[in-house]
Amino acid sequence: MRYAIISDIHANLEALEAVLADARERRCTHFMCLGDLVGYNANPRECLEIVRALDCPTVKGNHDEQATLAKTSGEFNEMAERAMTWTRQQLTEDERSWLRELRLQRQVRDFTIVHATLDTPAQWGYVFRDLDAAASFTYQHTTLCFFGHTHVQCAFIRDEGTRRTSGERIHIEFGKKYFVNAGSVGQPRDGDWRAAYCIYHVDENLIEQRRVRYDIELARQKILDAGLPRLLADRLALGR
Repeated sequence: MRYAIISDIHANLEALEAVLADARERRCTHFMCLGDLVGYNANPRECLEIVRALDCPTVKGNHDEQATLAKTSGEFNEMAERAMTWTRQQLTEDERSWLRELRLQRQVRDFTIVHATLDTPAQWGYVFRDLDAAASFTYQHTTLCFFGHTHVQCAFIRDEGTRRTSGERIHIEFGKKYFVNAGSVGQPRDGDWRAAYCIYHVDENLIEQRRVRYDIELARQKILDAGLPRLLADRLALGR
């Protein structure tokens, strides 16, 4: 059994399609989505349609939540809010309702999925450091939890203490806990522009972090054609 874990799609259709094609080529049998399907990029409805068709466990991200509001909450910076205002105008009431009803965290089989943190999932905190992860480990009741939100692939491991690690392959060992960031499909922020996701090889107790090339120029042009901020197009190429 193989799970493809996708997160932070952010309405990037080209990246999403490339990731799903890569996952199917690697014989993934199941899919999970860690939230933030919309925001920043130019194909929110198309990305929503694809994820809904997967009928997979999905949790809510902060951009998903913002997309369901009638107007700005003041929580985003100016660029993100401009993109969110545009996104709200694209979505139907049915699509907003589907996003609104997503849960903040879920347990799937014997592991957990959440967009941000386990200790205060509705506050959308970021986990970059060992101390950040330690707070979530306190509320993690499964060996493994997948999260997103930072757009940076990495993993935190708790045994005698809490430590951060990175690498393409992470082996799950008995007696330890793992808090694993799948990275971002649609807007990576680790200096690598390629779409990020991970595969959980259940039978092998192995997590494989993957990067996938996609038609970035088409995604960038769509942002400009939609009248969204140019910086959103430019940052895709930078991976920032």
